[in-house]
Amino acid sequence: MADGEEIKDELKYSKDHEWTRIEGDIVVVGITDYAQNSLHEITYVEVPEVGATVKANGECGLIESMKASSEIFSPLSGEVIEVNEALEDAPELVNESPYEEGWIYKMKPSSLESELADLMDGKGYKKYIESL
Repeated sequence: MADGEEIKDELKYSKDHEWTRIEGDIVVVGITDYAQNSLHEITYVEVPEVGATVKANGECGLIESMKASSEIFSPLSGEVIEVNEALEDAPELVNESPYEEGWIYKMKPSSLESELADLMDGKGYKKYIESL
């Protein structure tokens, strides 16, 4: 793990390097600081469509950088209710603020409790990326 990579304890993490933040009955999804660091300069973010149904571990978008492109996998199942439209003109927000301004989409989860158990807490995610 590189110095300065941030892992927030209040979030849940997937093995595909997406994070989730629960806000009432809504879940906010983005990619982790580790993931944006690995990609470097992000040049394009393809977000899922509002109203789309996403499945846990299913592909739902794409991130491109100067170095590579990477699929975005949904950490949970549910319906996309909002996307971060700012990323269309400013994909670098994912680099600059992966946990705040660079969120990718918000969803209404369909199986929150059962699927949340499959995600890692901050400590588990830190151990996971140290093992890579």
